Amino acid sequence: MNVNNKSFANISMAVIRRLPKYHRYLKELLDKEIYRISSKELSRLIGFTASQIRQDLNCFGGFGQQGYGYNVEELYNEIGKILGLDKTYKLIIIGAGNLGQAIANYTSFEKSGFELLALFDINPKLIGMKIRDIPFRDVDELEQFTLDNHVDIAVVCTPKEFAQGIVDKLNEKNVKGIWNFAPTDLKVPKDIIVENVHLSESLFTLSYLLNEREIENNKQE
Repeated sequence: MNVNNKSFANISMAVIRRLPKYHRYLKELLDKEIYRISSKELSRLIGFTASQIRQDLNCFGGFGQQGYGYNVEELYNEIGKILGLDKTYKLIIIGAGNLGQAIANYTSFEKSGFELLALFDINPKLIGMKIRDIPFRDVDELEQFTLDNHVDIAVVCTPKEFAQGIVDKLNEKNVKGIWNFAPTDLKVPKDIIVENVHLSESLFTLSYLLNEREIENNKQE
């Protein structure tokens, strides 16, 4: 099945957000030279029910065969296409503090087609330095750089108070998407897609689950 020219605009975000997990586990299977798997076996590996897996994948067409299961390599490649990982994306990082530098050093993104062009910051001590041969630039160069280099994604790692002002320098002409790590919800033109990563919300969710477990344990004592 070829998904390159298909639109999946009506698929729920809950299903979309599960696809990267499928993709990651399928890659692990390929690394172990496992090329065929059933939904039941995939269920034990990933943690979703077999029924959920079949429903999710059926949203995108027929991948499995009854009595055979899934071709791991084919499914991995097709999910990669659905996620757009068969393309190359040009990235910049805005905010070159500890978080920005950590993301810049994460080389796995490049293996998936995400090319980091530059990091931007207001700290004059950083300007001219490099990470893995990727330069630090002054944030005053941001607008012109994005126009000249056809940037696809801006990764925002600035403090909260600077994030909106930085994003206001961007528009649909010089960036298509924003991966936002700043602890604030950004206002952007309708043609720019934003994916927010609020680290504190994830940590607070973990805190809630730990608290609930403690309450349950106390009830059983």
